[in-house]
Amino acid sequence: MKRIKLVLIGGGTGLSVLARGLKDFPIDITAIVTVADDGGSTGKIRSEMDIPAPGDIRNVISALSDSETTIERLFQYRFKENQVEGHSLGNLLIAALTNMNDDFGHAVKELSKILNIRGRVIPSTNSSVSLNAVMEDGEMVYGESNIPKMNKKIKRVFLEPEDVEPMEEAVEAIEEADLIVLGPGSLYTSVISNLCVKGIAESLLKCNAPQLYVSNVMTQPGETNRYTAVDHVNAIHNHMGRNCINYAICSTQNFTADVLKRYKEDGAEPVKCNMSDMEAQNIKVFTHPNLVEVSQENYVRHNTEVLSKMIYEIAMRETDTIEFKR
Repeated sequence: MKRIKLVLIGGGTGLSVLARGLKDFPIDITAIVTVADDGGSTGKIRSEMDIPAPGDIRNVISALSDSETTIERLFQYRFKENQVEGHSLGNLLIAALTNMNDDFGHAVKELSKILNIRGRVIPSTNSSVSLNAVMEDGEMVYGESNIPKMNKKIKRVFLEPEDVEPMEEAVEAIEEADLIVLGPGSLYTSVISNLCVKGIAESLLKCNAPQLYVSNVMTQPGETNRYTAVDHVNAIHNHMGRNCINYAICSTQNFTADVLKRYKEDGAEPVKCNMSDMEAQNIKVFTHPNLVEVSQENYVRHNTEVLSKMIYEIAMRETDTIEFKR
């Protein structure tokens, strides 16, 4: 039986959580990961060594590892001594392998091989890039970590330099994919930042695979204030130059007053999904009564098990359709 080829595009916590949920399904996973982060340990390493940001890469490699619990603890361990103070071991390993191989993409491949991960992790570009934004009022903001701080509506984001090349393996994975999944995660800084690599966007527009967007559960302060699910999709389409999303997974759950209060204090609210808005763009929406779970502290997150199964079933349906057409 043909193994389904699934390509995940994003970064941040969302991509690693999704990869963790999907790795036990009989599929071939390729994660294309943003490298524009400029905060914390990642920011220090990229500025000192002039390499792409390793943080999101580290998290996805950890999520796909068979020894995930041990590897995750090891990768997240942060030193407190001298020059390495504040750096996570995972970031230092990627930095060391980059120095040894003089190539960031090859370093990621080597580390993935060492840890025998279930799938492939590929940076969207092999270059050190900065993510910048143009706000609706025309103000320019430089650096990924500064974008949400402005708390303004974003018109568009772009990379500097703008002409960076994508990793060849990333383009090949998109061309061969049965299903492409964008999100969940920060819309502009985790998802769209990958699409700003022109070769990635061009490949997505040319490929035959259907594209699925996993909508965030809550808006993100300073990045997607008051955004609905279709606003998220429109932002992707605006950056791509034309419509490309075929499916969306959205939450339609209602939350308690305590949950809403907690998020309102942070300037966030549930991402509303109007089915008719999606259908007007020929996007089929999937949802599930248990798609979102709430912690004891009233934080919400995708139920990884439910979300992963939904994506797998969509991929199975699409692959069956492809095989039937052939």
